Amino acid sequence: MKNPIHTTIRIIYHLLFLFVLTLAANSVFLLASGAYDSIVMIVAMCMCFFFWLWPGACTKDIRDGRIKQLWFGNIQLRVFLESLVITIVYTILELAVLKNVAGAGGDFPWKKFGSHAVIAIVFLSITFWIGIIRIYLTSVQLGIKMRVIGILCGLLFPFNLIVLGIMIRTTLEEVKFENDKDILNEQRKDEKICATKYPVLLLHGVFFRDFKYFDYWGRVPGELFANGCTFFYGEQQSAASVESCGLEVARKIKEITEMTGCEKVNIIAHSKGGLDARSAMTDPDIARRVASLTTINTPHRGCEFADYLLNKIPEKPQQVVAKAYNKALSKLGDYNPDFIVACRNLTHEFCTEFNERVKDPQGVYIQSYGSYLKNNRGGQFPLNMSYGLVNAFDGRNDGLVGEKSFPWGSDFHLIEPTGKRGISHGDVIDLNRENIPGYDVREFYVQLVADLKRKGF
Repeated sequence: MKNPIHTTIRIIYHLLFLFVLTLAANSVFLLASGAYDSIVMIVAMCMCFFFWLWPGACTKDIRDGRIKQLWFGNIQLRVFLESLVITIVYTILELAVLKNVAGAGGDFPWKKFGSHAVIAIVFLSITFWIGIIRIYLTSVQLGIKMRVIGILCGLLFPFNLIVLGIMIRTTLEEVKFENDKDILNEQRKDEKICATKYPVLLLHGVFFRDFKYFDYWGRVPGELFANGCTFFYGEQQSAASVESCGLEVARKIKEITEMTGCEKVNIIAHSKGGLDARSAMTDPDIARRVASLTTINTPHRGCEFADYLLNKIPEKPQQVVAKAYNKALSKLGDYNPDFIVACRNLTHEFCTEFNERVKDPQGVYIQSYGSYLKNNRGGQFPLNMSYGLVNAFDGRNDGLVGEKSFPWGSDFHLIEPTGKRGISHGDVIDLNRENIPGYDVREFYVQLVADLKRKGF
């Protein structure tokens, strides 16, 4: 959030924090003189101030309602931590002073001290639970893993405070990133940089389908739409031969061009979807309806580790796995799933034969992109498990496909990751909805489509 109001508010916030600390310190002298009304009451009032005035002031330029709630929760958890420190320091000082008063001949005021403690616990608990519920319900970047860790470590001091600190940092970064993105989209809204001449057709990879409530492409379609893009989904089967899926893609292309009246489409295909698209374009009538094909992490030359596995694993275990997968995939929408064929169509052996048989049509602009992981810790499960195996056969890879298999067409672009992580086969389509430092997946597709527009497609 690169806005002067946030800098100003942060300064005010920390000045108020110092003010509360000063009150806490001064209360010790009040206690020593016998006037020991609870400073915790003052802390509680300041917390109420943060509850209602601070969140409202700092969200004036936050566009999205979810991000506003996430920001509220983040602030309340920070208020909780800082108020906890104040309360602990004050309680220690209060105990010391009250003991001295009692030691001078007076009775220790347990009722007064107990009321202080109850007030502190109540207000700290309210602050914590409202904040934690808000971030649990609204954060995308915390993920299931961090939420579970938070629950398991909830009562384990000091691990609970360490985990809470990580949550605060993660959600703060999410708020900043998402709000900056909203501001950017608002600023370029009228430009419609993704309003291409021809609509975009998004083709998914193997073992996935285009579902309404769990988008294969994550947050990418929403970002494209916000920038003026008209797009459609391939809706081909998740586990079928390249040839069979190619026929489905061909029907989809024809359907789109006839329904919209446009002459052509721009295809953006991930993984096996790139092979499906190339197969569809073997039909001259379909090829003339395609303006451009962009493949993302597509195994154009196959995966040598797939050849090894299919040749080494006995047929009986293969059939057992295939039967289970086919049964599940048929329930998800595939009318004729074939797990074994889908796997074999990704082998180096099949792709070599496919490339000799299937030639690129004239007049279609074809480009390709690829990414890679830097280590097995970079990818989410199961890509972190498969990285080492793929690396042994195919070299540097994205967890499934080797780098040498990506290039196709007149232009190839390697997505160079920053840091130690890398970009996995799933990261490149926002499968995990994760904000990766150095790689803004949504902006990557916005600029990809914007470039197609600049090229006249």
